[in-house]
Order: sequence, then structure tokens, then C-alpha cells
Amino acid sequence: MIVFVDFEASSLGKRGFPVEVGWAAEDGSGEGHLIRPAPGWEEWDASAEAVHGIPRERLEREGEPHGAVARRMVEALRGHDLYASAPSWDGQWLSRLLRAAGLPRHALRLRDTDEAQLAAAREAVRAGGLEEAAREAVVGRVLDEVRAGDRAAGKPAHRALEDARRELRLWEEVRRRAAGAGRGPIPPKEPR
Repeated sequence: MIVFVDFEASSLGKRGFPVEVGWAAEDGSGEGHLIRPAPGWEEWDASAEAVHGIPRERLEREGEPHGAVARRMVEALRGHDLYASAPSWDGQWLSRLLRAAGLPRHALRLRDTDEAQLAAAREAVRAGGLEEAAREAVVGRVLDEVRAGDRAAGKPAHRALEDARRELRLWEEVRRRAAGAGRGPIPPKEPR
């Protein structure tokens, strides 16, 4: 199953740490977790807090223990295809979380959301019966249009679960539009 994962972090510095994780799966399931900082997780950037809006005090008060979040992620996500819109950053936060919990840092691996979108578009266009010579042009057009629509819709929420759900919706829209492209003009986006 395909699952989109997103993290929010304390900073983008070398010693930044994950403060929130969320994931959204193609079956409609999803979870979000505030992460109580592990011992030694100290680097905090007020500008990062201004983006995600999660004060450190809230993490201390409401966050789940980092080890519990890491174990839940491994339990829920192992064996699935995991994607993130910023896999190098999100991978860094994932690795930091897993290591702090004493778990192997590669227990879960993230790939780029763009890969999932491209694969979904290619599969849908191929299944739609479009001639092979025209497929890549249609795939490119579908991806460009969906991504442009997303940029026009505004900035991400910078809350982990909502941003993961946004990535899932984009992937679903790519699949829908690519499937329609094999049968004629691409239908307009359905309102949500």
C-alpha cells in the first residue's frame, strides 16, 4: 500500500529534531502524532515554530514519548511503500526518531512523492489504452497540470497529518486525471 509521510521539525539545523509526524494511506487511513523531545534534543528555532505553530511547551505537555511514536510508525508502516515530498529532510527526521528509540535507522525508508505520482500517471495512462507513442507526453501534461493546480491552491498547512493528506489527494488526482486522459480530454478537477 502507498503511504505519504510528513514531518515537522524544531529547526533545519544539524541538531534539529522531529516534533510531529503524520501519514496518510491510499486506503484512507492516517495518523498524526506530536513527539515529546528525546533527552538531548535541544535545538529550537523560533522561525520553524512560526511555520508549524507548535511550541516546545506543547510538545512537553501533549507530545507522545519519542520511542512510542517510533515503534508505532514501524508497526503501522513497515512493508508499505512510503513517500514524502521532501524525502531528504523527512528522512533525516525519521532517522533521528528511530535512532533515539534504539531502532535501526533504516527500519523504514522514504522515497520521493514525485516517483509515486509519475508511476501512478504512467500506469493509468497505459491502462487507458492510449497509444504508446503518446503516453509520456500525456503523463507529463497531467503531472504539470495537477502540480500547477496544487501551487495555485496555496501553501501547505505545515502540520504533518494535513500535509500528508494533501500529498495523498495530489496522488489520487494524478491517477484520476491520467485515467481520463487515455479515454479523451482530461476531465476538470472535482470539487472537494
